[in-house]
Amino acid sequence: MKIKMMLPLAALAVFAACSDDDVNNPVVNEDPATFAEISMIDIGEAGAAEISAYDPATKRLFVVNNGGVNKIDVIDLADPGKPTVIHSIPTNSGAVNSLSVNGGRLAAAIEAQHKQEAGRVTVYNTSDYSEIKTIPTGALPDMVTFSPDGNYILTANEGEPGADYANDPVGSVSLISINDNYSVVHLDFSAFAGQQAALQQRGLRVFGPNASFAQDMEPEYIAVSADSKTAWVTLQENNAIAKISISGKTVTDIFPLGFKDYSVAGNEVDLSNEDGGVTFKNSPVKGIYMPDAIAVLDKGGTPFLFTANEGDAREYDTFEEAERIKNITLDPAVFTNAAALQADDQLGRLNITTTLGDANGDGLYESLYSFGARSFSVWNGNSGALVYDSRNELETKCNEAGVYDDGRSDDKGVEPEGIILGVVGQQHIAFVGMERVDAVAVYDVTNPNAPLFLQLLKCGDAPEGVLFVPAADSPNGKSLLIVSSEDDGVIKVYAPGTR
Repeated sequence: MKIKMMLPLAALAVFAACSDDDVNNPVVNEDPATFAEISMIDIGEAGAAEISAYDPATKRLFVVNNGGVNKIDVIDLADPGKPTVIHSIPTNSGAVNSLSVNGGRLAAAIEAQHKQEAGRVTVYNTSDYSEIKTIPTGALPDMVTFSPDGNYILTANEGEPGADYANDPVGSVSLISINDNYSVVHLDFSAFAGQQAALQQRGLRVFGPNASFAQDMEPEYIAVSADSKTAWVTLQENNAIAKISISGKTVTDIFPLGFKDYSVAGNEVDLSNEDGGVTFKNSPVKGIYMPDAIAVLDKGGTPFLFTANEGDAREYDTFEEAERIKNITLDPAVFTNAAALQADDQLGRLNITTTLGDANGDGLYESLYSFGARSFSVWNGNSGALVYDSRNELETKCNEAGVYDDGRSDDKGVEPEGIILGVVGQQHIAFVGMERVDAVAVYDVTNPNAPLFLQLLKCGDAPEGVLFVPAADSPNGKSLLIVSSEDDGVIKVYAPGTR
C-alpha cells in the first residue's frame, strides 16, 4: 500500500463498532491513504459546528450547533460536493452534547440548564423532524449512541460537580430500551466501591473532594459491540474503561489503564514549550492515559478497544489538580538533579497532577504524572490488557508535517480526542482526531496488534466531531469523512481516491 503524508482531515463519531463481517459488504476500489477534501460549508462561528450524525435514508447530515441559540442544523448531503443547510431543529433549554442516527431516528443528548440536574435524550424523526420521545438521563449526558441493532440508546452521563464541588452527581450510563416504549435504566458504579483500593493499585483514579466512589466516576464516551450485547465506556478523569452487559443491564467490570512511561525508548516526547523548538526526548514522567473517545473492532472473536488518549484535568473554583513542575518540591533522594529538571526549558513548565506522585504525603514528589498519553491505544476488551500504543508517532508525524504546536508541549501535546473506525475497500481504518493540531491521523488497523500509519489530514480550527460514512451508506457510493470544527463553524467533507 502506498503511504502518503497529506494536508486535508477527518475522524470521531458514527460507527463505534466494526467486525470482520464488514469487509464483506459491497465496496469500491478505494485507497484509504488518499483522502482529500471535496467540499465545505460554514454554519457559524465558535460553537457552531460540533458533533454530527448522518442519516442514509434521507441523505441528511445533522449537526450540533451551540453557537448562539442551541439547535441542531440539518444539511442536505444528497450531493456531497454541495452541502446545503435546509432546516434547524430548536432544542429549547440546555446545550446539545451529542447526536446519533439509526433507522430513521435521531437521538440528541441534551444537558439540563443546571448541569448537575438530570439531562435528557430527545428522539426525532429524521424525515419530518417531529419529536418521537423524550427520555430522562443522568446528569450531563455527554455522549449518545444507538446499539448497532437499533434496539437500544445509550448515554454516557458525566455527572460533573458544580464549581464549588458542593453538588457532585453520580456518574452513570443510561440504557434506553426502544422496543419497551423507551424505558430507561440508569447504571452507576456503586457496586465497585468495595474494590476501590485494589482498582487504584492498578491505576484507577478516585480523588474528588469528599466524593463517593460512584460520584467520582465520570463516563465520557461509549462504544458498542457489533452484536449489540456489550458496551464499553471510558471513565476519562478516572483513567479507566468500564464494561457493560446490555442484555444484563449491569456494569460487569472496570479496567484501570495504568500509566505510560516517557523514560522508555520509543516514548520520547517534548514536554517544554520554552526549549527553543521541538525536541523529542525521554523524561522521568508518566502519562495518565485518560481516554476520551473509544471505538471497538471485533477481530476473530476478540473485541479490540481503540482509545484516543486525550487527558483531562479537574479544574473547579474550590479544587484544581494541575500544577507546573517548577512549582512543586521534588524528592531529592529520587531527583538528584531537581533544580535542573525544574527549569522552564526542561520539565518546569509541564502541567502535572498533584493527586499522584507524593505517596507518603510529605510534600515531596517521588513521581511525576502528566495528563493524557499523546497517543492512541488498543486494549483487549475482555481483559483490559494493553495490546498496542502509538507511542510518540502522532507527535512525530505532526512535527514532520509542520503542524505540531510547540506551545502545547507543556500541556497535552497533540491531544488526541476522537477516534472512529470504518472499512475502506477491504481494510479496517482508524481515524484519530487531534484538536490541538487541527489534524487527523489515518491508520490501517486491519491487524489491531500492529496499526500502520497511512496519512495525516490537516483540517480547520479545533475539529470537535469527525464522522465516517461507509460507501454502502454514502449518497455518492464513496466512503466519506466529515469533520466539524467547533472554533470556526466549518464542516468539511473528504473522500478517498481509487487504486
